[in-house]
Amino acid sequence: MYIVSITYTCELTEIENNLAAHIEYLDHYYSAGKFIASGRKNPRTGGVILVSTNSRDELDRILEEDPFKFNKLADYDVIEFMPSKA
Repeated sequence: MYIVSITYTCELTEIENNLAAHIEYLDHYYSAGKFIASGRKNPRTGGVILVSTNSRDELDRILEEDPFKFNKLADYDVIEFMPSKA
């Protein structure tokens, strides 16, 4: 499982201009069973996605599809962890 921490590298107006496409991207991977939870950071400097994938390679491929990433609007920090309790 992975925690993806997204940090915006642009003005919020650019984020807002790409938000609908980002939400479509999120919805697709929720439907595919890959995304477990997501949301904005507070203050609004980025977001976080909790992801369940089979490998880091799969996660990297998924992240490349995010409009925020391919439009170079944010940086991504990935933390792998092994849940022991839920």
